[in-house]
Amino acid sequence: MMILAGDIGGTKTNLALYEAQAEGLSLVEEYKALSRDYESLESLIERFVKKIEHPLQAACFGIPGPVIGGASKTTNLPWFVDEKSLARALRLDAVYLINDLEATAYGIPALDGDQLMMLNAGVPEEHGNVALIAAGTGLGQAALGWDGERQRVMASEGGHADFAPRSELEIELLRYLLTLHEHVSYERVLSGPGLVNIYNFLKACGYATEPDWLHQALIASDDQAQVISQTALAETAEMCVKALDIFATVYGAQAGNLAL
Repeated sequence: MMILAGDIGGTKTNLALYEAQAEGLSLVEEYKALSRDYESLESLIERFVKKIEHPLQAACFGIPGPVIGGASKTTNLPWFVDEKSLARALRLDAVYLINDLEATAYGIPALDGDQLMMLNAGVPEEHGNVALIAAGTGLGQAALGWDGERQRVMASEGGHADFAPRSELEIELLRYLLTLHEHVSYERVLSGPGLVNIYNFLKACGYATEPDWLHQALIASDDQAQVISQTALAETAEMCVKALDIFATVYGAQAGNLAL
């Protein structure tokens, strides 16, 4: 049985063809692309399936946004994705769309100890609920709840909940973001663009002087968040270090909110 799986992101899309065997899934072929290079998911998939020599039996895609009635208007992409349209394009009876963090949640029970990193030690509860949070192009959140027999996945758009500042500096950050956006969600802070928002806020309030080399690097880059984070980790620019520090502390706070 050949299965086409897709992780659709606001920045990049990963497609993979798997063969379902008795001992599990075996990767046959994969394809990676920048999402915005394509006008639709169908056009991106068409590029990949042309190379596939094996007939498909099933396909499922994780989408960055809410999936309602088998369709989704992606949050950080100008795409409208529909199960029926994809099924026609792939010549399948059915194609399934699920939220991208919902897709991640389905994979959590399959992870082993070597694929996990402990951040804060505690006493695990065997049948406890599980919360997921993932900052990328946007902010994804999901959960798994124990129903008495197994963990059931629940999708969420909690990343669009109102940003709740916890300090004078974060209150000023909120005021700054309100000059740019009518609604300030956690995603405006906890995402690649969110890290850039934090940096620009610090620059606007004169937190530190921006070195000329950094200014030029940011202008030249099509991924300013990567420049800021790498510079912060190298500790070569004070403003980047502070921006990443704010990002990490807000990330921790929202992870705690989600756990509650």
